[in-house]
Amino acid sequence: MDNLKKTPLFELYKKYNGKIIDFAGWALPVQFESIISEHEAVRNAAGLFDVSHMGEITVKGREAFNFLQNLITNDLSKLKGNQVLYTFMCNYNGGVVDDLLVYKYSDEHFYLVVNAANIEKDYNWMKDNKGVYEVEINNISDEISELAIQGPKAEEILQKLTDTDLSQIKFFCFKDNVKIAGIECLVSRTGYTGEDGFEIYMPNKYAVELWEKIVEVGKEYGLKPAGLGARDTLRFEAGLPLYGNELSEEITPLEAGFEFFVKFDKGNFIGKDALLKQKEEGLKRKIVGFEMIDNGIPRHGYEVRAHNQKIGYVTTGYFSPTLKKNIGLALIDSKYAQLGNQIEIVIRNKPLKALIISKNFYKKNYKK
Repeated sequence: MDNLKKTPLFELYKKYNGKIIDFAGWALPVQFESIISEHEAVRNAAGLFDVSHMGEITVKGREAFNFLQNLITNDLSKLKGNQVLYTFMCNYNGGVVDDLLVYKYSDEHFYLVVNAANIEKDYNWMKDNKGVYEVEINNISDEISELAIQGPKAEEILQKLTDTDLSQIKFFCFKDNVKIAGIECLVSRTGYTGEDGFEIYMPNKYAVELWEKIVEVGKEYGLKPAGLGARDTLRFEAGLPLYGNELSEEITPLEAGFEFFVKFDKGNFIGKDALLKQKEEGLKRKIVGFEMIDNGIPRHGYEVRAHNQKIGYVTTGYFSPTLKKNIGLALIDSKYAQLGNQIEIVIRNKPLKALIISKNFYKKNYKK
């Protein structure tokens, strides 16, 4: 673990019995108590995640809006101040460089939150595509920590620590300079679990103190510290993609089923021509949801077959703690992708039957 990057909370993991793994070069807890109990805490009460490994990049300047509008697939013109946008940043072939959140302060000031494994790549991609735009791009990831409190009781717990009326921070909106336990934070009503909740950004030096305060106040509500394991099962049930699984430089947003976040009518953007061509020609492969008929747990990378031939692979698979079923997502040949079709997942060299179902395994419980 010595050569891995660590968040400011690393020393605290031991206190909570965190089981540490290597995630994208970071030493992070996969679980504290257990993946199932943490998953259930988030679905029924609340969980607290250390997501300080995520990257933060600021874009400022006279042409910040135009620069970003060209860089991302979603339409920035729909965003008002203090709102947050989910979007993709694509390469010229339509593949995904990253999926990210864009926080808008003004047309000249944006705050981007990117995936940990892609921080350097994203930062370089942005600089390489800066062209003549008058913008200043700064990677401030090393200065910022991020905590996520997620679950139906998230607001009630966090409200105990602030005078700011959190009910006024609407879904996919944010407020800066919110004092939580006396610490100035940026707070957004966003998350990666399918539940209501907040993501909280602060300078590194306050992360430990804030974590401890939230855990202390949240205890009586059933809040539990939660690791990456539960974060993955939660986002997966809610049909949210993980970069490297459902999205990559080789998998386009259209193949992943996220055309909603690709606005072809907004003018030009990087990757538009390739994506438009793919849309017009029809998708040759797409990501589907499936449920195991035979008994077996599908895992990332497992082969998918139909009529004794390989048609794709599993991108994510789990025993779903909420649905109590073995389910998965798979990238497969489009001609087999109809709902209700039977496919086979190869588990330990044995083809096991599965049924294609909707990817919306779990109904999201956002406060909109």
